[in-house]
Amino acid sequence: MILPITVIVPVKNEESHLPSCLKAIGAHFAEVLVADSRSTDRTCEIASKAGAKVLHFDWDGKFPKKRNWVLQTHNFRTPWVLFLDADELVTETFIDELHRVLAGTPHTGFWISFTNYFMGQPLRHGDVFRKLALFRIGSGEYERFPEQLWSNLDMEVHEHPVLEGTVGEIQAKLDHDLYRGLHHYIYKHNEYSTWEANRFCWLSSAPSAEWDKLTSRQKFKYRNLDKWWLAWFYFLVSYLFKRGFLDGSAGRHFNLLKKRYFDDIRVKIQELMKSPR
Repeated sequence: MILPITVIVPVKNEESHLPSCLKAIGAHFAEVLVADSRSTDRTCEIASKAGAKVLHFDWDGKFPKKRNWVLQTHNFRTPWVLFLDADELVTETFIDELHRVLAGTPHTGFWISFTNYFMGQPLRHGDVFRKLALFRIGSGEYERFPEQLWSNLDMEVHEHPVLEGTVGEIQAKLDHDLYRGLHHYIYKHNEYSTWEANRFCWLSSAPSAEWDKLTSRQKFKYRNLDKWWLAWFYFLVSYLFKRGFLDGSAGRHFNLLKKRYFDDIRVKIQELMKSPR
C-alpha cells in the first residue's frame, strides 16, 4: 500500500548520499521530489534515474528559502509531506509505523527521531536528534524571520515548521549518517554556530510574538546560549546522564564537538554584541 505522502529531499551536490536515500524511499510513497540548488555533480541525473521529480531552486537571498519555496509553489497531490535530507534513510519499521498511525490520526504533524552515525558508528545513546519533518499540507510552514541580514544558507536548517493543530511523535527512528569527515563536520557547524549567534541577537530584541512561535526546547536554548554553563550542561546531560559514554570513542568525540559548538556560539554572541550595528 502506497503512503499518501510526498517526500521532499532538498539537495546540493549530494551524489554520494542521494542514491542510498532514494533507494530506501523506494516505492513506498506517493511522490518523491528532489529540490536542487543547481548542483554541479550528478545529483539531478541520479534523482531522475531513480524516478524522482527534480525541482530547480535559485535563491535570491530573501524569503522563501528552499523548503518553504516547495511548500508554496508545488501542486501537491497528497495530504502529507515528509522532508528528508540526502543523508537520512527511512527504515522498514518507520514505514510500518506510518501505515499504522496516519490513517486515523488527529495530529497535523509528527516529530521524527534519528539514529546518528558518526565516524562510521551508530550512536545508540546520548541526546536524541529529532525534528518536525512530517506534517499535513496547508497546516503551516517553516519559521520566517529576517535572516537575510546575516545568513547565506539557502535552505532552512534549524527552523521548525509552525503548525496549526496538535503534534505527535513517530517512535521508529530513521538512520542519519551525519559524518562526512572531520573537516566537513567542523566547517558546517562553524556556519551553523554563526547562524545561531545571529538569531540569538535578533531574538533579544524581537517582538514577543516571535518567542511564542518557539518550542519549549528552543526557548530554553535561546534564553541561555550566551551563558558559560550551557555547553557544559549539554555535554554532561548527553554524555553522562543519557549515557553517551557507552558509544565509546565515537560518542566521546561527538559530544566534545557538540560542547565546542555551543562554546563557539557563545563567543560569537559576545563578538556580535561588541560590534557596532
